[in-house]
Amino acid sequence: MPSPSVVRSNIDNNPRSPYIEKGGRKGKKARDMAETVTLKDILSENTRKGVLYEPLPDSWVRCYACGHRCRIPPGKDGICRVRFNRDGELRVPWGYAAALQLDPIEKKPFFHAYPGSKALSFGMLGCDYHCSYCQNWVTSQALRDPLAGSPPDAMTPEAFVDLALKHKARVLTSTYNEPLITSEWAVEIFKLARQVGLVTSYVSNGNGTEEVLEYLKPWVDLYKVDLKGFRQKSYAQLGGVLKNVLDTIRMLYHRGIWTEVVTLIVPGFNDSNDELTDIAEFLASVSPDIPWHVTAFHKDYRMTDPDDTPSSTLIRAAEIGYNAGLRFVYAGNRPGETGPFENTICPSCHEILIERWGFQVRKNRLVNGACFKCGTSIPGRWS
Repeated sequence: MPSPSVVRSNIDNNPRSPYIEKGGRKGKKARDMAETVTLKDILSENTRKGVLYEPLPDSWVRCYACGHRCRIPPGKDGICRVRFNRDGELRVPWGYAAALQLDPIEKKPFFHAYPGSKALSFGMLGCDYHCSYCQNWVTSQALRDPLAGSPPDAMTPEAFVDLALKHKARVLTSTYNEPLITSEWAVEIFKLARQVGLVTSYVSNGNGTEEVLEYLKPWVDLYKVDLKGFRQKSYAQLGGVLKNVLDTIRMLYHRGIWTEVVTLIVPGFNDSNDELTDIAEFLASVSPDIPWHVTAFHKDYRMTDPDDTPSSTLIRAAEIGYNAGLRFVYAGNRPGETGPFENTICPSCHEILIERWGFQVRKNRLVNGACFKCGTSIPGRWS
């Protein structure tokens, strides 16, 4: 098993092909298709009967794992390509990892949860979106893009938990692909993680349903949502529905799951003052205490036309967030370039409570989750 400090979705480990030839070299064209096993074949064997679905007439099923609520006929996949109907039974991903990484929790990013702790992140394959700028496309676009696909390694829940404990991680995180579509497997891991005191989290596009959030509620402590914009036309380009994400954010907040929201700001896509204001005002209407992270786009995957997001845009977005009534706004992934917007600041006395440089916590002056100076309670998960 490779060290968890190495992402298994690294492109160097990618076979660069949707198939692996039996007895042959990875990436070599198969001379006889009867002698090949596809990535789809491998994944179809790493499955179990799902929980998040209902049977329909004529052996169809309806899946509730994500907002698409796919109606799937026998022998076919859902939009995610990894949940499929086998003879009237929904089969779901199980028993493997395609990516592992040991990170500071600030990289997820969670800024109001266990600052300075380590998170063991794991991912499977597949996604219910097809974002052209996806930074995890090698895992998320498996079965959709012939260049994507990271070989899955068999793992058990016990192995994940043992790795987390060995490397002194406090948090287990389901990420790298869309965790909602592999929720049954994540819950299996999280049940064991909870028994040994680990914190559990999702890093998700937020395309949820009431059913999946009720299923996750007992087992997920922290939830990061990517709110990719505030225009349905833009969401349609990514394969999503804006309303589903907004509903998910509301449902997470009302269920008491700690939620932080990230918007990757892409020049020409979602960076107008009007759209950023709409995002900030929506979040403030749910709760002004929801942390909003605005982060910089860089050219990746199939989106190579826009310029990388300048720091000035992140600062502008952060100021819009505060003007809309949010109490905690962060301009991320540009260390040292966004002034005070990397830090957690007391909304009452304006003292710096958590000082950061990128994902590094330089100073933490919280006392029992409150401002060291004025005693104002700071929302989050601190102990």
